[in-house]
Amino acid sequence: MTETIKTDVVIVGAGPVGLFAVFELGLLDIKSHLIDILPKPGGQCAELYPEKPIYDIPGFPMVTGQGLVDNLMKQIEPFSPSFHYNEMVEALEVLGTPEAPLFRVRTDGGITFETKCVVVAAGGGSFQPKRPPVPSIEDYENKSVFYAVRKMEEFRDRTVLIVGGGDSALDWTLNLAPIAKRVVLMHRRDEFRAAPHSVNAMRDLVAQKKMDLVIGQIAGLKGDNGQLSAVSAKTNDGVIDIACDRLLPFFGLTMKLGPIADWGLNLHEQLVPVDTEKFETNVPGIFAIGDINTYPGKLKLILSGFHEGALAAQKVQRYVYPDKKVIFQYTTSSTNLQKKLGVA
Repeated sequence: MTETIKTDVVIVGAGPVGLFAVFELGLLDIKSHLIDILPKPGGQCAELYPEKPIYDIPGFPMVTGQGLVDNLMKQIEPFSPSFHYNEMVEALEVLGTPEAPLFRVRTDGGITFETKCVVVAAGGGSFQPKRPPVPSIEDYENKSVFYAVRKMEEFRDRTVLIVGGGDSALDWTLNLAPIAKRVVLMHRRDEFRAAPHSVNAMRDLVAQKKMDLVIGQIAGLKGDNGQLSAVSAKTNDGVIDIACDRLLPFFGLTMKLGPIADWGLNLHEQLVPVDTEKFETNVPGIFAIGDINTYPGKLKLILSGFHEGALAAQKVQRYVYPDKKVIFQYTTSSTNLQKKLGVA
């Protein structure tokens, strides 16, 4: 049996809005665990436009997506939140009552949480990997075809074919090369979208014959009972077979509502309706903030998500500490809050 993690709040989504929710909850002595399908914090800001300038964050005439994420991570350091990356919430079970909510949350990686409240800050849904257009690939998934590396040790002494030309493909090529039996990187052209230093490091490994680079595209899979033996690839020299027993295709990400659709929440056009007092859903104890929610006058702005997280935290406090008298305090004048932030 896996251990159940008990916490005050599980936040689904580690984008900017989810990260700021940690801050607001932390000021109220509420502990958070964050779950995100991506391998790092930041959501769309970090994954899709890390260097794109953002001009409508209060107090920042201009900040990049990654810069905003970096500042938010620094801001929540005093509260020591726990992050669970490369995980997607697979199931949610209601254990408590409307007056005293309690939930059991389970991820596809087998982690189980028992939490008093759930804050959904999943943007437009969860990022899910794009499946390569290869016949019967689903027969190999989670057996010898994987879209994320959860544990590097599972690839030790394996012959790994990595397909893609972005940062994820190059990063895992470099990380797995020292422990895999052999790493082969395949991309449709001899140009890469990844960071130049990663591309240079990969080419150095190829020159030292410590890995292989193939210019081509996946054409088919070979193997029995979900276990790969080779991948057929279309190259300029025709179709070739690349021997491998693990395939990591990095074809980008797509946005889907995912299992959230099965949580018993009212949905409107793939969005979660909430009230504007506390941003709670129709299920007491489950909140939705950021782009995942909808209400009259909704604006899909990061700053709106920050506001929603602040108000949601006030209601979460009533569930987590039902007998505690709520006294609103300002960080500018409260020595209690300043001590929590480590500035007093």
